[in-house]
Amino acid sequence: MSNITASEDHGEFTPLLGKSFLTPLYDRAIGLFTREHLWRQRIVEELHLIPGDRVIDVGSGTGTLLKALMTDCPEAGLIGVEPDQEALALARRKFGAGADLVKWHNGFLESLELPAGWQPNKIVSSLVLHQVPLRKKQAILETIESLLVPGGTVLIADYMKQDSPLMRSLFRATVQSLDGISDTQPSADGEVEKLFAEIFTEPCLLHRFPTVTGTISLWRGYKKGIAQ
Repeated sequence: MSNITASEDHGEFTPLLGKSFLTPLYDRAIGLFTREHLWRQRIVEELHLIPGDRVIDVGSGTGTLLKALMTDCPEAGLIGVEPDQEALALARRKFGAGADLVKWHNGFLESLELPAGWQPNKIVSSLVLHQVPLRKKQAILETIESLLVPGGTVLIADYMKQDSPLMRSLFRATVQSLDGISDTQPSADGEVEKLFAEIFTEPCLLHRFPTVTGTISLWRGYKKGIAQ
């Protein structure tokens, strides 16, 4: 679960699969257990990048989504935000010589300094919000909103409301066993959707992906204002 979580007192984060020693297994686990190829491809399609787009991936993890976005539109400007240094090293290795075409921020979203004159018109985040406390979920969404240009697009793919007894049971047995109950339960109860609808305009559930780890939902919204 790609992560940009922070302890508000200590600036700590939860490793990708809950434990640092599991980080090298992240790509394989996410591919096997979350139907990653489906929701990642849907994100790429929904973002519909064109030359000149400026994109931030919040909680970019090992860079799988960023790699897909670069393949889709090499002319787009990309920033990956990830506090886990080990995950970031895996991402850079995944990109190889192309790693320098992405701006990598080893830290949290609130500490990101944008290049002069560079403001994102599209921001995406996947498998981040379920791992942080409710007030941090809100803070991340509000920071995303503040960074976007007017009319800019946000896409969130994450474990949100678990929409059936089966999905709740699977979520409890897998994600919550790794990441704990206190931070993940508000997501399972639908609190992220409520925050999303309060912060962004035209909130829209694009798709739900049932998996053996629970339901992953993909939401789209916009920053208020006229697109630039």
